[in-house]
Amino acid sequence: MSRFWTGQSSSSESGSSSDDSSVSDSSAEKNQGPNKRGWYDLSDSDDSSEEERVAKSAKERTFESLEASIAQIKNAMKIRDFVTIQASYQNLMQTVSSPKTKAIIAANGGIPRFFVKLLCNLQDYITERKKDKASFKKLSPSQGRALNRMGNNMRKENKPYEKLMKEYRENPDAVGDSDSDSDSDSEGSAKVSAKSSSSSSSSSSNSDSDSDDDSDSDKDSGSGSDSDSDSSKSSSSSSSSSDSDSASSKADDDDSEVDWDASSSSSSSDDDSDAPTGGVVLKGRARWLKRTPDTTKDSGKRKKKNVKEDEKVKVADEDEETSPKEDLKEKEEEWTAAVLNKKCMELVSSRGRRGTDTKAVLKKLENLSRLSEKFGPRIEVPILMHVITAQFDTIRTLDDFMETASWKTCMERLNRVADVLEDGDDDAKKYQLCTASAEDDDLMIGNVLAKKKDSKMKDAAGVGELGALEAVAADKQLVNPHTGEVETEDERAERLRVEKEANMTEEELRMIPVAGSLSLFVTRLDEEYFKGLKRISPHSIDYVHHLRHEGSLVDLITKIRQYFIRVDSEAEAAELSLLKLEHLYYCHDNIADQLNIIGKDTDSAQLMTDLCTFVYQHGTDRSKTRAMMCQIYHHALHDRFLEARDLLLMSHLQDNISNVGDVNTMILFNRMMVNLGLAAFRLGKIWDAHQCLSDICSGRVRELLAQGITTGRYAGDKSVEEEKAEKRRQIPYHLHINIDLLEACHLISAMLLEVPNMAAAAGRAGSRKSRIFSRQFRKHMESFNRQVFAGPPEQTRDYIMCASKALKNGDWKKCADFLAGLEVWQLLPGENESQKINEMLVEKVKVEGLRTYLFKYSSHYDSLSLGQLCGMFELSKNEVHSIVSKMMFNGDLLASWENETIVLKKIEPSTLQVLALQFAEKAANLVESNERLLDAKSGRHAFEMMDIGRVINSEAIVRDVEEDTVADLKAVAEDEDAAQDLEAVGTKAETGVLGPNSSQYITGVELW
Repeated sequence: MSRFWTGQSSSSESGSSSDDSSVSDSSAEKNQGPNKRGWYDLSDSDDSSEEERVAKSAKERTFESLEASIAQIKNAMKIRDFVTIQASYQNLMQTVSSPKTKAIIAANGGIPRFFVKLLCNLQDYITERKKDKASFKKLSPSQGRALNRMGNNMRKENKPYEKLMKEYRENPDAVGDSDSDSDSDSEGSAKVSAKSSSSSSSSSSNSDSDSDDDSDSDKDSGSGSDSDSDSSKSSSSSSSSSDSDSASSKADDDDSEVDWDASSSSSSSDDDSDAPTGGVVLKGRARWLKRTPDTTKDSGKRKKKNVKEDEKVKVADEDEETSPKEDLKEKEEEWTAAVLNKKCMELVSSRGRRGTDTKAVLKKLENLSRLSEKFGPRIEVPILMHVITAQFDTIRTLDDFMETASWKTCMERLNRVADVLEDGDDDAKKYQLCTASAEDDDLMIGNVLAKKKDSKMKDAAGVGELGALEAVAADKQLVNPHTGEVETEDERAERLRVEKEANMTEEELRMIPVAGSLSLFVTRLDEEYFKGLKRISPHSIDYVHHLRHEGSLVDLITKIRQYFIRVDSEAEAAELSLLKLEHLYYCHDNIADQLNIIGKDTDSAQLMTDLCTFVYQHGTDRSKTRAMMCQIYHHALHDRFLEARDLLLMSHLQDNISNVGDVNTMILFNRMMVNLGLAAFRLGKIWDAHQCLSDICSGRVRELLAQGITTGRYAGDKSVEEEKAEKRRQIPYHLHINIDLLEACHLISAMLLEVPNMAAAAGRAGSRKSRIFSRQFRKHMESFNRQVFAGPPEQTRDYIMCASKALKNGDWKKCADFLAGLEVWQLLPGENESQKINEMLVEKVKVEGLRTYLFKYSSHYDSLSLGQLCGMFELSKNEVHSIVSKMMFNGDLLASWENETIVLKKIEPSTLQVLALQFAEKAANLVESNERLLDAKSGRHAFEMMDIGRVINSEAIVRDVEEDTVADLKAVAEDEDAAQDLEAVGTKAETGVLGPNSSQYITGVELW
């Protein structure tokens, strides 16, 4: 005990405690002075309302914390509050497992016995509650979860104390248990401990308590008189303080020597000076109490209680001894095929029920599948199919996906089924799957129990009331009709199964009745594979590990496809062929060889052709459409542009894709068109590349290709369900088409077409209206030209805009350098593809640079030398001659050849000629639109309900326009004064009013 508490103790009597305290205070003030008052001088007299300060040892505080948690657990056990039990149990275990508590426990004799008793009782209680299924179903969800978690937590947390728990169960009435019983009967045990500790500390240290001062003075000094002098008071106080110090030191020694496994009544001390006059030595905690507790009270009740608990523990131990895991495994090994089927059907029947743990069902089915291997395919395959179904049941929502390890396990089981079906050299002797019938289900379940109940009710019919009840309650014995011996239900079920198989033919034995469709399982496995790729981060190593399984998945699809072809199931085989196509179409031969998807000696083009042909013959409309797109994509990926283009035009996919109604198929169509445009660009077909890429690249590219989702203000008004559906439609990362590469090909194609066109329009302004090839390119070009300061290019678009500006000025070398500096060419598959692209771009830039130069600067020359142009653009004479001649023939360049010199003609058209050209162009456009109406008359574009009268009017319009055009041109040739009339005719053509046929023309325009 602390010596600082003894400074305020006195040896006064009980009647003069207040006077003594005041005298001691005054003497203390005199001795220490006004500036040396200690912290103990802040205490008031007995009539103060403040609480008494109590000093407790670390052991006492630890005891109180443990007893408080134990009391909470016991109260919660009485009212079956499992949530509180779980929380208090976790708090208790955290307290015991803390390093500080472990040190205190180790220094005071080890784990307390009352703690071990609580663990044993709580374990029995939780086990009993979990066995009571009726009460468990009535629990709330939170209480049920808490009960289940308590069982799991106790198995883990009680492992360090298993030896102590076993010793307690063997001898629960050992010495030291009475104290734990008395301390843990109710919540008041913690209060008793607190009171005892407070009284012991106050009797030895607190001078503000009158009764404690009196008791200390009676025991230590033995004097009942009061002294009036200061010397006597000081001597008495000093003597009492010395005695109290000695008592406190001995008490501390007792605390350090206490064995926690023994009760407080058995703790001893060598100091007998404090023993009462009765001769009874009080030890431990009883020594410091005001009143000796009656330890013999209620001993009979506790003894009976211990006997009952001992019986429960023995029963639990017997149950544990009779059902260990080793014995259970031995029993499982002795199960017959009928027992396995019965157990399997019992588990399958629990699917979908409320409260069923799907993972537990899956684990049990996996154990049954392991045991079924020794009984052959007829038992193993149906159980495997149920295991696969249970594994798919673990996926609850559309957004959940199967983990890689679980997915791989499911694929291995399907591979096992495929190996069983393909085992053997003769197709006639191989196994086949069939749908399980009701008779097979009854046989698998072993429907003996139901028949037994029916027979018992029939036996009870017609018997008296007492006899009927006895007949129903009696257990009827099952007798083997062949041997006359008594058999169990499982034995009868196995016998019936064997007899049925003995009566089957070889063909019937090769038929395995199963529940579920093998093709649907493979399709679901393929979906889970892609869902896993979507959910896993593409930049992690897990994505690569999951992607490596694609070769194994393709092999599995091939095996099961061959099985369905063998059993003449073309529809399922066609669906599996489409699945295989969707795993092969996007792989270049170089990548496919690395991933080992196709095979080293297999021709990918021929394999794609065979699979697509099979789908065209036996697949659905959707399957045929997707197979056609996959084949076109594969052709374009390997630069077979002409074959891909011919398939696209013959299939009319571009005309019918809007009527498909399947968003995923539309996404595949967009991917196919983009890849077709990239193939045309790689081959130098700039016009075709621009036509394929313009529609996709002019809008939201990522959404059209399912490679991203637009967020923010550009997302539009989308509901939550629409956003979720759009996320599900996203394709995996390894299928993405690089957006920068796509943008580069599109903008370069537009540049090579639009820059010469813009130069021609600027060089001959007012002569004719220029045609716009790419509005998006012009928009980017205008935005780039409006920049006040243009820094060095950073992005792909900046490089192309700088190259366009250089090409427009006639500097083809600078343009080629900008285009060759793009890093996106390294993303093209194939060997030396980037080098081939750079060479192609240089040649195209030379040609378009020459055309742009002639369009822009031809008005400044009278003649141009062929050799000079060849030197400027590093082209051969034949190439330059061909380009210039083509421009002359198309009317783009007004010039003529004189040997190797280009003679330019500076003849500007007159106003009449300009108007005539404008009129002719508009008339040609009108004729073209009416020709389209005439094509619609044939019904090739689904205009079968066209009004015949309107078509006749369109034909009349064509004739009128042709006649008016010829007449006006003749008038212009004869007399230049007819210019005004021709201009008026041109104005009428613009407004759509052509004399008497104006109404018919308006009708034709509205129709178109």
